[in-house]
Amino acid sequence: MSTIANAVSPAIASKPDARSSLTTLKGLLPFLSPYKRQFVLAGIALLFAAGATLAIPYAFKQMIDLGFGAAGAKSTEHIDFYFLALFGVATVLAVSTAARFYAVSWLGERVTADIRSAVYRHVVTQSPQFFEITRSGEVLSRLTADTTLIQSLVGTSISMALRNAVLFVGGLGMMFFTSVKLAAIIIVLLFAVILPIIMFGRRVRTLSRDSQDRIADASAVAGEILNAMPTVQAYTHEKIEADRFGISVERAFATAIRRIRARSVLTVLAIVLVFGAIVFVLWLGAHAVMEGNMTGGELGQFILYSALVAGAVGALAETLGEAQRAAGATERLLELLAERSPIQSPAQPQALPPRMQAGASLALQDVTFKYPSRPQSASLSNFTLNVEPGETVAVVGPSGAGKTTLFQLLLRFYDPQQGRILLDGVEIRDLDLHVLRNAIGIVPQDSVIFAADAMENIRYGRVDATDQEVIVVAKMAAAHEFIEKLPDGYKSFLGERGVRLSGGQRQRIAIARALLKNPPLLLLDEATSALDAESERLVQSALEAAMAGRTTLVIAHRLATVQKADRIIVLDDGRLVETGTHASLVAQGGIYANLAALQFHGK
Repeated sequence: MSTIANAVSPAIASKPDARSSLTTLKGLLPFLSPYKRQFVLAGIALLFAAGATLAIPYAFKQMIDLGFGAAGAKSTEHIDFYFLALFGVATVLAVSTAARFYAVSWLGERVTADIRSAVYRHVVTQSPQFFEITRSGEVLSRLTADTTLIQSLVGTSISMALRNAVLFVGGLGMMFFTSVKLAAIIIVLLFAVILPIIMFGRRVRTLSRDSQDRIADASAVAGEILNAMPTVQAYTHEKIEADRFGISVERAFATAIRRIRARSVLTVLAIVLVFGAIVFVLWLGAHAVMEGNMTGGELGQFILYSALVAGAVGALAETLGEAQRAAGATERLLELLAERSPIQSPAQPQALPPRMQAGASLALQDVTFKYPSRPQSASLSNFTLNVEPGETVAVVGPSGAGKTTLFQLLLRFYDPQQGRILLDGVEIRDLDLHVLRNAIGIVPQDSVIFAADAMENIRYGRVDATDQEVIVVAKMAAAHEFIEKLPDGYKSFLGERGVRLSGGQRQRIAIARALLKNPPLLLLDEATSALDAESERLVQSALEAAMAGRTTLVIAHRLATVQKADRIIVLDDGRLVETGTHASLVAQGGIYANLAALQFHGK
């Protein structure tokens, strides 16, 4: 799917507003091209169905002129033959229509599935910078509402458009075959009425895009609130949030009504103008029959072909409206696929050297970093740090000092604007992202639990781990005992975001996950912050055992958890201001000494 996504991006070179619907829909070609054979089969079935439809008026003409217009046994024979032929044509029409429906429906489902997969695969490779400005609810709306519109386009609208285009061309040809004069008049009138239809269709496209944007806004609001229900209810904001969502829904409804109103006007305009032109021409034909210049069968044939042509034009106008909506959805999806993460693996990544000692060496050289959303203030300034293999370094400092930023740079969620970061002597920009991140384990402050059972949540650290390996690390993280007490033990479903667990239990699951990964570099971001005193004691001893044989960086506000670190560094306002052991830093009487005094002596 990534190949498809890469093939799409050149189609996004110009601004969306500067493109026509057809140009926009060309962006779908990379998703359609793998299924040329299915398109050919659908096209063959479509041609048979259209041909059978076009044969019906001719059969009626023959019945009228050679059957009803004659007398005796010959007339009966003609009627029998043409009714039998008409049934045969109907059979061909039924079979070919069913084949066309199956083929295009399959294509619609297949292409939609490919688009959803491609968009999702692309989104999950984006850096955190992307998610700072893009709401998850909006992405979900693109994956559902927008792809559904494209499914309708590929699975129905394209087929209907081609079918009606064939009927329009074929019917028009047969109209010329029947009466050149009447057909010429109707062609001139059709060109006169189609132009305003096309012009009005552009407004439908704009409204369609606006409608999809409002739906995405409503989805984003709903997603945000549903993920924060305990907070919403704790602050008794249920009515406020329901009203806020209601306002968003009403905006989407109002925009949709404007779109529907415009499409309704487009439909009225198309039908009145087209059928008005046809009725006028048929009035001329009726006079031609009365004057003996046409037979009744020819007029009947011309009427039926006129009806087919008019119906085809009306259906094409309807399909154009669907295409306008799908074009708006396609624009949004292609824009999403065109997003490129600023964090990329190098074209020719280096390999990490063979590890000769326990843990990984780490070096940060004169690193300065500013978040893209806050370019005026540096989160780290001229930061330099060297960590030896197997060393445990604690990182402390007041909130906003840059501790978590340090971890995000090590994982290469962002790149610093200045300086270098080296892992085992290799700059991390030169490493493949997966190689870098596979060498690092992290226990975040806010542990993430997936909607799965306990076994799979821990196994997320290493998907090929055995059940026994999972149980071993669960025991190390002091999680085994409470997991065993769950209704189904390790197979117990933990709920969405781990709602069935306490904060401390979720944290121990996250610690077990990191231990299962067994990386040479371990990052602990307040790993024991959500634990009670007894659990903290158990986990702290487990972590101490886990730190052996690996390099560890520990962020902690609770200084009791870092006193045994080989070294403590103190950050303040993005700068390294103190370094040493617990005892030496307390003796210095600086920031660390003040923090220690507040925590240990309550001063």
